Amino acid sequence: MTTVALTEPIALGSRVAPSRVLFGPHETNLGSERSISGRHVAYYAARAGGGAGVIVTETASVHPSDWPYERAPLASACGAGWRDVAEACHVHGTVVLAGLGHAGGQGSSAFSQSVLWAPSPVADVASREMPMEMGTVEIEALIHGFAAAARTAVEAGMDGVEVDAGPLSVLRQFHSGLTNQRGDAYGDDRLRLTCEVLDAVRSAVGPDRLVGLRLSCDELAPWAGVTPEHAAVQVDALADRIDLLVVVRGGPYSSTAYRPDAHTPAGCNIDLCTSMRQAAAGRVPVVLQGSVVDPAQAAAALTDGTADLVEMTRAQIADPRLVALVRDDRAGEVRPCILCNQACRVRDNRNPIISCVGEPRAGHETDDVDPDSTPPRFQPIAAGDALVVGAGPAGLECARVLALQGRRVRVVERSAITGGAFAAASVGPGRERMAALTTWLASECARLGVEIELNRTMTAGELDAARAEGATVVLATGSRPAPWTVPSDGYVQVVDAASALASGGAGRLVDGPADGPADDLAEGPVIVHDPVGGPIGVGVAEWLAGLGRSVSLVTPDQIAGTLLSLSGDLADANTRLQQAGVTRELRALVRRIESGRVHLQDVWTGEERSIPAGVIIDCGHRLPEESLYEQHPGTLRAGDCVAPRSVLDAVLEGRRRALEITGLAPAGRFPTSSISPARIPTTTGATS
Repeated sequence: MTTVALTEPIALGSRVAPSRVLFGPHETNLGSERSISGRHVAYYAARAGGGAGVIVTETASVHPSDWPYERAPLASACGAGWRDVAEACHVHGTVVLAGLGHAGGQGSSAFSQSVLWAPSPVADVASREMPMEMGTVEIEALIHGFAAAARTAVEAGMDGVEVDAGPLSVLRQFHSGLTNQRGDAYGDDRLRLTCEVLDAVRSAVGPDRLVGLRLSCDELAPWAGVTPEHAAVQVDALADRIDLLVVVRGGPYSSTAYRPDAHTPAGCNIDLCTSMRQAAAGRVPVVLQGSVVDPAQAAAALTDGTADLVEMTRAQIADPRLVALVRDDRAGEVRPCILCNQACRVRDNRNPIISCVGEPRAGHETDDVDPDSTPPRFQPIAAGDALVVGAGPAGLECARVLALQGRRVRVVERSAITGGAFAAASVGPGRERMAALTTWLASECARLGVEIELNRTMTAGELDAARAEGATVVLATGSRPAPWTVPSDGYVQVVDAASALASGGAGRLVDGPADGPADDLAEGPVIVHDPVGGPIGVGVAEWLAGLGRSVSLVTPDQIAGTLLSLSGDLADANTRLQQAGVTRELRALVRRIESGRVHLQDVWTGEERSIPAGVIIDCGHRLPEESLYEQHPGTLRAGDCVAPRSVLDAVLEGRRRALEITGLAPAGRFPTSSISPARIPTTTGATS
């Protein structure tokens, strides 16, 4: 088999992409109302500059009847924005396609205030909203909408379009027996509408522009949905109408399968893509999609004939430079995507701006300095130029950016490993990949010459001495367990979650000394106390159940892991808990512990019940570790020592402190900054 590199060019119709890496369409919330904004332009330009061969812009609705989320682009409003994107990306040789689609019955009437369109009157399984069955008028309007949108895109200078027939599209709904129950020609031939759309789009764009198709080839609902066998027939029928085929999976019962988190193995669609490429029989280039985030795996898919191109969307959100670094033989410097979906999955009612826990500049290119491409402004001035206390994500990112700017940096960490609580939490099914981020931060610090001292506890006197030598000090000391206030007779061990995870099953008592010895978890049933409803409680429960322990998850919420809805893992997490044998004690508050039993109270009725326990793992909120700060108020801080929050907050604040120290961000820009404006010069236009 001939070796094919990610960085090799590939001919796509009349165009040549400079690499075989595609940056796919996804929700960003970067829009200005329903148009493509300047923030979009900067976002896509960063990935084009980093070597992306093909970029497909955020899917735009082709008809006003479709308004699936508040900032969803509308094709008729996107002409000027598409023109700006094309100009910005063509400078780098990137092929740019406009994503076009219609969500049909999987959309939302909240913004359009009009009925949803669908092939048949089948209520969506998620929203439970009943759509109208599209008649001749609506079908003709949809076809015309695709054609008009495609014409607008190419007139704006785009290289072509990609038609969406993926998990959240009306075209897929026509393909599927789950949602298409029509008795007319569009029911007899479920591919008919897609063929008509593609023909209309081809006529609109002409022969010298590209027409791509994003096709759901497995709805994971074999009782009535599209199966790989059905999809192979569809690919055979559609291949001659298109210039690019992106193979995806998912449907109404499995929309999270489209971009799953790390509980699903990376490269999950390799077998599916291989089958579809065989069905295409060389008539159209085929793109592998599905949690492909490692350059080595992507390159292997090209070499072994799985695909002609590889979609690496989340990987390029995490590091826009991915292709360029691989081309320069620096793949080890690529910032890893940990497949957490915590900041890049933004289709929810909060309207968050897209970002990345490891690269907080993603989505904020027009506002934030890029520390990875900004030349150093300062030369090293003294040994101990900067002292960072704590080697968690905040401390490591602060040290990394300071070192990039030419500072000599020393990091002091009281534990035996780097990574802090985030590294400790990288335990159990689907969570092992999390450690890749802190491993990368530590390796980058080492590459840049940062000195890291482990097993070293800083004192207030040592901070004074460092300052006296001219060092700038940043505290990134993390968090500590909150006191356990539930009345207990002492027969049940209570252990802090982070301590239990860090010791691999040996946990520290929450009311014991901070640096005391770890005790093995007590025998008997394990109670995972999760008043937060986030990933930690569910992860701890899965991990311990996998070790053979009897586990009950206690939460005051109506469903376990309620905050996992934000990352798309809520339903899947509850399925995994059920399969692992974890008992879920819902709507429950822990009131007291007596004689080896935990007494719970129902949050609605006040009714009490008790369950046996040998140990309680407390997954509640933690408190900032601020003992050094209390002795040195006003010292720069970052991360959990300010307030325990997410890893995104930790990395972002660590970076912000470094940018302020080096003058790349205006002093006093951020609430936790204490740098005197007289000490740090400002940089015109550089904010963070």
